[in-house]
Amino acid sequence: MELTGELFPPGFLVWGWVAYAMVLLGALRMAPWGRLRTNERLHAYLGSCVALMLLWSLRTQVTSGLSFHLLGVTAMALMFGWSLTVLGTAVVLGATILAGVGDAAGYPLSALTTAVVPATLTQVLLVLARSVLPRHFFIFVFVNAFLAAGLGALTAGCLAVVLLAGAAVHPFADLQRDLMPFFPLMFFPEAVLNGWIITLMVALRPGWVWSFRDEEYLDGK
Repeated sequence: MELTGELFPPGFLVWGWVAYAMVLLGALRMAPWGRLRTNERLHAYLGSCVALMLLWSLRTQVTSGLSFHLLGVTAMALMFGWSLTVLGTAVVLGATILAGVGDAAGYPLSALTTAVVPATLTQVLLVLARSVLPRHFFIFVFVNAFLAAGLGALTAGCLAVVLLAGAAVHPFADLQRDLMPFFPLMFFPEAVLNGWIITLMVALRPGWVWSFRDEEYLDGK
């Protein structure tokens, strides 16, 4: 979900910048740069950023001030972690704006809804799944990739609705009637995309998925 900043009052954009700046600072401080120490992983990370830029360029306008596109953030978060995903998506969103696809004024709000929310939800579900569920390949794919991606898309959409209604861009009743009934349709394609990507990565390039280890999820299962 990407938002058009021109429709929001300046105060919303200021607070958006403050919140996003705090997230970026936290990501910079916690970023595990060691995961990119090999050329293979660095190239995989940069390639993921390019793939996200292409994915985010394919979008549709769902209502005034709100554009929808597939996110793919869950797959990146499982491959490289929360911090590197937040930093990478910051560059990706900026690149799409420079390419004339996105809206520069809405950068902080779009970054929060499109990248920070799904990446954070993916990280939280990963920690919870490791704590309470058996470490099994199918649990990793269906819970940490499929389910997390779908819920991330729904949560991002709900946050966008809160921002649009809170800034009086659209009445909440109109959003509830005209936009929110379509949210369940966003769950399945996002879930399938990320589940498919992670399944392929685990099967073909498990070393690129930092959150997956053969000895934990496959050996002896």
